[in-house]
Amino acid sequence: MTQARPQPYRVRDIHVVAKGADVLVREYTLDPGEAIPWHRHTQVSDYYYGLEGTVLVETREPAERHELGAGQFARVNPPTVHHVSNPGRAPCRFLLIQGVGKYDFVKAD
Repeated sequence: MTQARPQPYRVRDIHVVAKGADVLVREYTLDPGEAIPWHRHTQVSDYYYGLEGTVLVETREPAERHELGAGQFARVNPPTVHHVSNPGRAPCRFLLIQGVGKYDFVKAD
């Protein structure tokens, strides 16, 4: 039996909505100041959909900032290094769809 790897960061809540061989859909809730650290993926694109509050998606090369409110969208293609955070004073919620391809999380400095 294979052990699941521990989550490489902590946020308020992560709820798996759907999981397939090459697509993963999760709903995230981040408290103010919480973040998903800088990282990249080798195959999958990240599709962020704002549900509540403000979620900040930042990328390197190209350096971009996307502040997403409810109903707004941003995409990060591999192997772009990116970071996700809650810059607000209230919790934020967003849907993250990752695919199509094998999921990985490569931490970046």
